[in-house]
Amino acid sequence: MEPVRLVPLHDRAMDNLRYIRETMERATPFTGISGRGEMAIGVTALVASIVAAQQQNFKAWLAIWLAEGFISLLIAGWSMDRKARATQTPLFSGSGRKAVFSLAPPVIAGGMLTIVLVRAGLSDAIPGVWLLLYGTGVITGGMFSVRAVPAMGLCFMALGALALFSPAGWANWFMAVGFGGLHLLFGAIIVRKYGG
Repeated sequence: MEPVRLVPLHDRAMDNLRYIRETMERATPFTGISGRGEMAIGVTALVASIVAAQQQNFKAWLAIWLAEGFISLLIAGWSMDRKARATQTPLFSGSGRKAVFSLAPPVIAGGMLTIVLVRAGLSDAIPGVWLLLYGTGVITGGMFSVRAVPAMGLCFMALGALALFSPAGWANWFMAVGFGGLHLLFGAIIVRKYGG
């Protein structure tokens, strides 16, 4: 008969505490999304929509919106890091990591589809696809965040679906309302209800 191995009480207690902490991290919503950061993204998107509307060709229009996407990523990363430091919470906690990894696939798919749509000469579909996929990513990432985030994603998806079936001349308006207006609106809601 093999001797019974006794586990010290301290080790069992530490395992229990680790389990409790990990469970609470998974259950806690990600509150690192900065409302002020979302509002800043909305402002830069409105500026981009004004500049893009004045372009004479599609390539220049696309370049402006791609630059805006890059600027938005920088703003989002910086503002989330700043909020995490202010609240002394880890930016890539369990729910934060899940939020980021849930948003990434639809955004990457949007990038790939943009290339395909441009090559196929279907550039009129790009604003609708971008809004729809961004909304999808915001909903999936928002499942680990506060309630306002998935609601914003639903609004983006509805706007994207509408843009797909609207005249091409309205594309820039949809981009302005979505990436500009919705970020401003929901950013203000996040500031008011969830702080910063």
